[in-house]
Amino acid sequence: MTEQRITMVQALSQTLDRALATDPDVFLMGEDIIDPIGGAFGITKGLSTRYGRDRVRETPISEQAIIGAGIGSAMLGGKPICEIMIADFYAVCLDQVANHAAKLRYMSGGRTTVPLVIRGMLSGGLNFAAQHSQSVEAWMIHTPGLKVAMPASPADAKGILTSAIEDPDPVVIFEPVGLYGASGPCPDGEHRVAPGSASVVRPGADVTVVTYGAQVPNALTAAEQLAGEDISVEVVDLRWLMPWDEATVLDSVRRTTRAVVAHQAVRRGGFGAEIASVLQEKLWGTLRAPVLRVAGANTPVPFATELERTHFPSPDAIAAAIRQTHKT
Repeated sequence: MTEQRITMVQALSQTLDRALATDPDVFLMGEDIIDPIGGAFGITKGLSTRYGRDRVRETPISEQAIIGAGIGSAMLGGKPICEIMIADFYAVCLDQVANHAAKLRYMSGGRTTVPLVIRGMLSGGLNFAAQHSQSVEAWMIHTPGLKVAMPASPADAKGILTSAIEDPDPVVIFEPVGLYGASGPCPDGEHRVAPGSASVVRPGADVTVVTYGAQVPNALTAAEQLAGEDISVEVVDLRWLMPWDEATVLDSVRRTTRAVVAHQAVRRGGFGAEIASVLQEKLWGTLRAPVLRVAGANTPVPFATELERTHFPSPDAIAAAIRQTHKT
């Protein structure tokens, strides 16, 4: 398969374009997604002109309406792709997501599926302040019935979204806005990243860093820094957070015997605690040091640039944790 070098925005746009062109049941809903705006970052630009406003539907500023309509459409055979512009706004529609979309298959005895995709940006690092910069993936991971993903590259954005559109159950995709403009290789044509499949993006022998989303490039930067200190770091990008690829993570940590978990969300109650717990339970006799977590501070996200910079994990913070576990 040939590849092209594109940004994550372009990868998402191409995937939505292909889905609309090949599957008449697919349609988009969201705020400001029609032309000429085409979404806050231009991901849907040109699609309403190409496919019409029945397939690319402008909605009121109401996340409850977007997800409620999406659930009803999915139950009746549609394949809606709903955009929640900023992840913080899941708080407004969490009842629809957690108590309806996630539970309808279970409560109907398997008779009702909800092939709903919910996607949109996960902020942080852009001075969007406390109500527009939260990482809320733990809300979704904690809810049985949802699949949850967070890509860190254009190829994974395309592969995850393609797999999500084809899934019979609801999928929530968090797209790190800080990575929207980053370019990388991406396969032409169809490309899928199956649920529960992590990627070893850098092999190593001494310490495993388990991470996802915006912390993947930070972990790679830290690993490159530490290579000069003769510390070999393996970086595992989870890609899918529910289901997550326990087998790949366990295999990596079993070899390196040390692990650091890094994510942008606040440390308390974050998904890193779940990963660390599984590693401690299943590799207790193998680990040569405690599993360390690197995460956001347990505070609302500050607006001021200087404070926001200290709130989120940095490559230096990840490197410091790696050094600590390596010398233990």
